Amino acid sequence: MQIFIATKNHNKLKELERILTPMGFEVLSENNLSEPLPEVEETGTTYEENALLKAYSGFKVTGLITVADDSGLSVDILDGAPGLYSARYSGEGATYSSNNEKLLAALKDVPREKRTATFVSAIACVFPDGREFTVRGECKGYVAEKCSGNGGFGYDPLFVCEAGCYAELTPEEKDRVSHRGNALRAFKEELKKYI
Repeated sequence: MQIFIATKNHNKLKELERILTPMGFEVLSENNLSEPLPEVEETGTTYEENALLKAYSGFKVTGLITVADDSGLSVDILDGAPGLYSARYSGEGATYSSNNEKLLAALKDVPREKRTATFVSAIACVFPDGREFTVRGECKGYVAEKCSGNGGFGYDPLFVCEAGCYAELTPEEKDRVSHRGNALRAFKEELKKYI
């Protein structure tokens, strides 16, 4: 069965493909289109709403069952920031590096026990017949005092969970514990009700 992943984030696509392909899906992405996906304005007030906006945008282009993810890092002492704005936390032209630098600056002198954080992933799925659903996965941990590891992307070099720093885990280790891995396992169970 073909499933379209509506994302412009190459790293996210790899992670979603890695988990969806063994489930028996033929995964298609922007790489299979003749022109790029339109940019989606993330006007939702929740991860789920933003994931649905992205999924519907991809569905309009392809007409296929479409999946999209919206995710972010919520730091408790920062009242949940960067949260929904994780990708553009450091402003216009934000990079993974500039976002990590801003987060470290915001947590300067904050002791380890107060650096608790939750990585969140909401995955939306829309079907050609109008049905839709969303699922959420989370991973609790804390923000380290400096970046480490060479794996992953985004805030991975700063996020430490029970299994270790995201950026130091193998892709398989990360999938077992990560917010996106947890969301995709929930997605797999939910999808069985629809197909």
